[in-house]
Amino acid sequence: MYSVIKTLHILSATVLFGTGLGIAFFMFMAQRHKDINIRAFAAKLTVKADTYFTFPAAIAQPLTGAYLLYLSGLPVFSPWLSLSYVLYIVAGACWLPVVLIQISIRNQLLHCQQQNLPPPLRNTTLIRWWFWLGWPAFLSFIGIFYLMVSKPYF
Repeated sequence: MYSVIKTLHILSATVLFGTGLGIAFFMFMAQRHKDINIRAFAAKLTVKADTYFTFPAAIAQPLTGAYLLYLSGLPVFSPWLSLSYVLYIVAGACWLPVVLIQISIRNQLLHCQQQNLPPPLRNTTLIRWWFWLGWPAFLSFIGIFYLMVSKPYF
């Protein structure tokens, strides 16, 4: 059972990190484009990808992690695990506003697309917030991967 749960844990981490990185690249590149159709399409797919892939993986991570702890008998609050919890909370605290920003960007761009209007200045501000909130989440996940692989005893 441990190997099955660990495989699910690794797969959900891979989906969470890989989808997040892929979405970020796709959205960032599209939002730099002048064509509102490209920007709206990318924003729409970004919200869908987060809904279909990132959200379920974000739920699976703590569930499979907790079950792995239960099966392995590791101390729940060892230093490396405690740091990984903090990093996961940091990533989540950044990701939740990012999702709301993505939805707002999508809605703005779809409205502008339908009305044949240019994107409002607020759209650029939201893109900047989206971009900068992504970095702490990305770096937190790199830290979590390191901790899960090395399991340092500090």
